[in-house]
Amino acid sequence: MGGSLDNPSYKEVKTGLTGHLETIRVDYDPEVVSYEALVKYFFEIHDFEQADGQGIDIGTQYLSAIWFQNAEERDTALKVFGELIKMGYNPATQIREAMTFYPAEDYHQDYLDQRQESPECHVYRKVF
Repeated sequence: MGGSLDNPSYKEVKTGLTGHLETIRVDYDPEVVSYEALVKYFFEIHDFEQADGQGIDIGTQYLSAIWFQNAEERDTALKVFGELIKMGYNPATQIREAMTFYPAEDYHQDYLDQRQESPECHVYRKVF
């Protein structure tokens, strides 16, 4: 998401020159889990204080971001962001208005499973 190039390839995004961020889309049922719970979980599964990427993945295409769909989601993300600051954290996560989501090509779907690898930069830690 982000950037100005329509439907960029993964090879284009990974250059860091398109303005896009590697992003996942989460579809959820608010009757089952709240948006706030998802935002908090997002902060608990990655290093939201790392400003230059995630783990060994360095570059603008790997920045931490929450993409909101409406004012309620924006306000919720900002509220949780504020809670982190009050706890003494320095979140680098950006809060941005959602743009067009472009799924990665088939070869890049389920990337870690295909390579039989574990994520290097996503480890759960209790924050809230």
